[in-house]
Amino acid sequence: MSPSAADKDTAKSAGHSSNDVEGEKNEWKFREPYKVHENDPDFKALYEGSCHCGRIQYQLSREKPLDAKFCHCSTCQILHGAPFQWAAIFHKSDINFTHGHNDLGWYESSEKTTKHKLPCKVSCAYCRSPIMDEGRRMVLLFPSLIKFKSVEEKKNFDPTCHMFYSKRLVNIPDGLPKWSEMQNKSDLIEDSPPEAIKKRKREVEEEEENSDSKDNKSEKKKKDS
Repeated sequence: MSPSAADKDTAKSAGHSSNDVEGEKNEWKFREPYKVHENDPDFKALYEGSCHCGRIQYQLSREKPLDAKFCHCSTCQILHGAPFQWAAIFHKSDINFTHGHNDLGWYESSEKTTKHKLPCKVSCAYCRSPIMDEGRRMVLLFPSLIKFKSVEEKKNFDPTCHMFYSKRLVNIPDGLPKWSEMQNKSDLIEDSPPEAIKKRKREVEEEEENSDSKDNKSEKKKKDS
């Protein structure tokens, strides 16, 4: 959907030039998560974040992420140049880029393309700081870019688990659930809490029982037909 004249006026009043606003090449700037929320009474900025060079700046309106986790997959290790990635999940409507729309760069890892194709990695095109992973419905922000004003604020972003821990480069015996691969779709390993392991075992058993039940019903239908 093309931006309205009011949307363009709002962007210009926020300091964006006509060259940064007008034309089809700029329409992505009016879609979430890149839409400018300036003067929007429903958007309450609670946090501010920026890349290393400061060209990219954004605000967040949600007090706590929908979830936060550490990811140890090899892609995150390589692209972040770090043992693991710390990511916090937000709705696309929760973020407001106030500076640097034209300084954003994209990377789609499966096809290794720099086109804006979802899901994709978003970074600062100047200093190369990773900004977020943009999915089809959500974004995964990196809390290390946020300027927390207190310890309490930072605690809102505490991770709830580790993913792809079987590929870890460092051991982190913090007692959090540790999934061998994807969360809720793999085995819990290492020092995962015993109650979490028992819960996952019950879930797997229920999945197997449901699968057996479906197979039995299917077999019965074949016999009856």
